[in-house]
Amino acid sequence: MGCFTLLFFFMAFLSCIVAQNVEDAELVVNSTALLTETDENYICATIDWWPHDKCNYNHCPWGYSSAINLDLDHPLLSKAIEAFKRLRIRIGGSLQDQVKYDVGNLNSPCHPFAKESSGLFGFSKGCLHMNRWDDLNNFFIKTGALMTFGLNALYGRHKIRQGLWGGDWNSSNTQDFIKFTISKGYQIDSWEFGNELSGKGIGASVGAEQYGKDIIRLKAILDKLYKNFHPKPLLVAPGGFYEKEWYDKLLKVSGSEVVNVMTHHIYNLGPGVDPNLVNKILNPVHLSRVTKTFSSLEQTIQTNGPWASAWVGESGGAYNSGGRHVSDTFVNSFWYLDQLGIAAKYNTKVYCRQTLIGGHYGLINATTLVPNPDYYSALLWHRLMGKGVLSVESNASPHLRSYAHCSKGRAGVTLLLINLSNQTYFRTSVQTTSSSMFNAGKEAGKRKNTVVHHLKNTVSWIGGKPSSDGDMYREEYHLTPKDGEIQNKIMHLNGVPLVLTDDGDIPNLAPVHVNINSPLSVDPLSIKFIVLPNFNAPGCE
Repeated sequence: MGCFTLLFFFMAFLSCIVAQNVEDAELVVNSTALLTETDENYICATIDWWPHDKCNYNHCPWGYSSAINLDLDHPLLSKAIEAFKRLRIRIGGSLQDQVKYDVGNLNSPCHPFAKESSGLFGFSKGCLHMNRWDDLNNFFIKTGALMTFGLNALYGRHKIRQGLWGGDWNSSNTQDFIKFTISKGYQIDSWEFGNELSGKGIGASVGAEQYGKDIIRLKAILDKLYKNFHPKPLLVAPGGFYEKEWYDKLLKVSGSEVVNVMTHHIYNLGPGVDPNLVNKILNPVHLSRVTKTFSSLEQTIQTNGPWASAWVGESGGAYNSGGRHVSDTFVNSFWYLDQLGIAAKYNTKVYCRQTLIGGHYGLINATTLVPNPDYYSALLWHRLMGKGVLSVESNASPHLRSYAHCSKGRAGVTLLLINLSNQTYFRTSVQTTSSSMFNAGKEAGKRKNTVVHHLKNTVSWIGGKPSSDGDMYREEYHLTPKDGEIQNKIMHLNGVPLVLTDDGDIPNLAPVHVNINSPLSVDPLSIKFIVLPNFNAPGCE
């Protein structure tokens, strides 16, 4: 028994040693020029159309969270949106191409969504009544949100064969709807045409040539109805999964200056029921595969439609409502923040998270309306990461993901460091570099890593001289899971649990101030935002 006890403690001791590996990492930020820029309101979240009886894998996680039935008077919902001051919200999703607008001369009754085996995704067509549209707009005005609205792009079409729809789009209902919207003085930031009808489609598809012709029609409607508006709402399309040939053709057919924004959807973690979701999230190789999509879409736009910009119109990580006990827990922030960082580097202007509320992947719990961990990750990004994207070179292992932006609303640079390793502490130094060291116009992942050999003495910070000794600090926002459990629904910020106050307010996301010369480290399975207010960044000026 004694020998067994000694062996147990010896093995535990060895485990502690292994679990506390320390790896030195050197980061070089090219702060002399921007790699690219995002929109000022990069963070976006969606509100879907799913009824309460939408279910996946024997779970029905949507509750009353749709554009039709969401409780817009709930104080927690308003406070969650208002914390962003200007949150972009997209109303859209799988059922949007079955929504009729109860305005004008409809030729058929306007009924709520109902289960229907022969309908798309198992539901009948649905209805948006104009009193509900009034409520939604008044709510967005009250909370300061920007609205992107997804229009029904199947209206008037017919099914040609399984999955493929043909015929011209009937624009009459949409035109009446937009006229009503303008008459009420509602400001829509952008109108999106269709949801997941591109390429092979999800449930239904429309050919690129037909889609392009219909977009030209929609553009003419918007130009006419918004003739005296400056600026006009953006025309956004196609809101589907990127397929190069289809997207290329859409831009060619629609022509110059018609589509303002090309949107695509990403669910790179696979189905929500996949038992390997956590392993995928913590696998840097898997996370990086999505760069091929971003790179190819960027090239499509540069070649065929340089007047357009790229948005991620919908991304929930795992599809079919997300992963239960994964998408709504701390571990999902490794995927989410990494996605935000990657997308920004590839000239993505806006990133819409599926969802604000609804499913397992909601930023807000659909039942309690209490924020999930990813809500706080999104809020920190929104408050700290400016629109200027900077290149970062690193000699660290792929498990340390590093991103740099100009700080938002202030001088300096903000870093995002994500440690996917469960056993390695990264002790990190950061330097700036001259533009001669690497070309800021190329994506950082494609550059040779030889730049780290140009490092001088390793320091925690390099920049211009601060105005006083009191400025010699950095701000750290260290995110960890409660009790060290990465599938916990409570996130800690600098050791303090992020929970609503007694009054239901969003907690203060306060940093710790650290002496600039002290070591900078990132614990295993944790995330840090690091604000360097005195970092010399001429590219951000």
